[in-house]
Amino acid sequence: MTTTSSDRLHDLLDQFSGADHVLILINADPDAIASAMALERLLHRRVTRINISNINTITRPDNMAMMQLFDVTLIHISKIDPHLYNKVAILDSQPDHNDSFKGLDYTVIIDHHEPGKYKAPFVDIRPNYGATSSIMTEYLKSAKIKPSERLATALFHGIKTDTSNFERMATNADIRAFQFLFRHANIHLARRIEQVDLRIGFLDYFKKAIEGKIIDDSRIFIHLGNVENPDICVLIGDFFMRVNTVTWSIVSGMYEERLIIILRNDGLQKDAGKLASRLFGTMGSAGGHKSMARAEIPMEKLRQDTENTEKETIRKWIFDKINGILAK
Repeated sequence: MTTTSSDRLHDLLDQFSGADHVLILINADPDAIASAMALERLLHRRVTRINISNINTITRPDNMAMMQLFDVTLIHISKIDPHLYNKVAILDSQPDHNDSFKGLDYTVIIDHHEPGKYKAPFVDIRPNYGATSSIMTEYLKSAKIKPSERLATALFHGIKTDTSNFERMATNADIRAFQFLFRHANIHLARRIEQVDLRIGFLDYFKKAIEGKIIDDSRIFIHLGNVENPDICVLIGDFFMRVNTVTWSIVSGMYEERLIIILRNDGLQKDAGKLASRLFGTMGSAGGHKSMARAEIPMEKLRQDTENTEKETIRKWIFDKINGILAK
């Protein structure tokens, strides 16, 4: 692929024509939603139709706030007929990251995670970037598009979220994009979205996590059993990393016949993404970054490796696997 921003923009826009019906597919989170909004803006009046579709169920308060405050319409993949679209783009993810992404022919793949081997007319995967929103901001700048306050705020929030306020992987490119967006974003609106991350129904899970936590050295393990939303595991994993003596936070839960495992660390220990991939990659999807990672294991795979799927059995299975590596 050509290397200059203007060449990349030209190659991207060359994939579309006025008669196209475009489907933008995402695993909705702040970075993915903002990136989809940016691509929609880039293709404005260039194609006949654009729809943004999410593969996940959106219940996280910050995602819901983004959709409401930025007037974003997402259509769940279960309600989409892919045959109605002749062009499909996937943003902030890649085709093998989730089974729901499989079976489609992609025209565009744009992401910032470690690249797989994909063939598509346009592929722009930059694992050295902290957020896909930073990549999309570069496209807007190359197109000489001044983002609306709504779009700038969404991208601004996407970068902050995926870099954890620049506390984890971020490059000069992310900083330049952030500085550009800062001039156009509504900072008060961004702060409002950041502060909305809990629902009243989640509080019971925090109580269960505090009461059921297992602490081993500086590592904390929590298995919540069945959860109404896997994002609960993320929120609790982040919460326990705020304890001064904790260097690893491992939170798991069962959701829709899958075991969700969230790993967080202080960024000074072993690589969480590599650890997740090593331990769980052959059983399901697993990976992430140095300080944060995720694994999703189908129950049929889990049953092949455990004597049963009782809550205590699963907690011990995760504990033994992770401690077997971290305790060395």
